[in-house]
Amino acid sequence: MTAPAIAQDQAEAAGGSLRFLDKLTSETGDVTLERGQVAEFGRLIVQLDSCRYPVDNPAADATAHLTILDGTTDTPLFKGWMLASSPALSALDHPRYDVWVLSCILPESATDPATDPATDPATDPAVAE
Repeated sequence: MTAPAIAQDQAEAAGGSLRFLDKLTSETGDVTLERGQVAEFGRLIVQLDSCRYPVDNPAADATAHLTILDGTTDTPLFKGWMLASSPALSALDHPRYDVWVLSCILPESATDPATDPATDPATDPAVAE
């Protein structure tokens, strides 16, 4: 019998970073999108619908909901969640292009230990100077 999975509290980010690969030309590119924003790479049209990250570890696993279209059709090639730590788990199945999630755009308070209420600058040597 397996133990139940423990759910992590997730925070919604303002956007996220993605990486593209054209398998034919070996061209790669990174793009940062805000929620709802669209980017084009070759024939692909990619929309970032949502990007979430663990509240207790903001630099950890980003999870993004993407809608990916081929420019020649209105039917999505991919519509779902991609995990930055496991891109093959839920991947775009395309013979030429690959897309994966790198990270979410984090608010400054999520990455700045001086604004973390759990960190006391007076007692934490990493913060105090």
